[in-house]
Amino acid sequence: MKNQPTVRATGSKSEETRTRILEAALTTFRERGFERATMREIAAVANVATGAAYYYFESKDAIVMAFYERSTKDMTPVTEARLASSRTLEARLRGIIAAKFEEFRPNRTLLAALTAHTDPDHPLSPFSKETARIRNADIAFFTRAVNESKVKLPTRVAPYLPRLLWMYQMGVILFWVYDKSPDQQRTKVLFDKTLKMLLLTLKIAGVPLLRPLHRLAGELLEAVYGELR
Repeated sequence: MKNQPTVRATGSKSEETRTRILEAALTTFRERGFERATMREIAAVANVATGAAYYYFESKDAIVMAFYERSTKDMTPVTEARLASSRTLEARLRGIIAAKFEEFRPNRTLLAALTAHTDPDHPLSPFSKETARIRNADIAFFTRAVNESKVKLPTRVAPYLPRLLWMYQMGVILFWVYDKSPDQQRTKVLFDKTLKMLLLTLKIAGVPLLRPLHRLAGELLEAVYGELR
């Protein structure tokens, strides 16, 4: 099992240096690419010794983890405000996902490079144990959106909805990072149309005629999420 990339604990006096190294790393990743960039180059851009860069971040993976953590921290109040001001599930989902687009737009190319690390065994994977805290915090927003919208679904399916919505978000973001259309217009169309389809599916899910599918859907979700009985 790979070790989780760790960030050195720092005091307030060194926070400025740590931030400068992180910003230098993001700049270097954008210009050189994540794989090609080196810690020596990052240190040079940050105007610190290479050893100092390693003191704050033991590796490039640790820098990316710090980027994930900071992005989550920055997006939290934005997402909270949008959830508080929304009245429908559609508005809440648009608010959650739009916050991701806004936060990650400057580093879209970096996200594209990091999509190579989707294996759950890789610490930078959004599906890894190392990123579980970040993932669960994000899923919690979807749980809140579902609960506050009073979505009604079959009992065997309802518990999985927040995680399914999180997966839907990941698919949209994956399309977005590779979208070369002007201002990512294709992503905007994809997001709008698929969200409407998703909401329509949820709306008709409780129709009595579809009850025979509820058990099958529940069994499928239990299998996918490793909860076989």
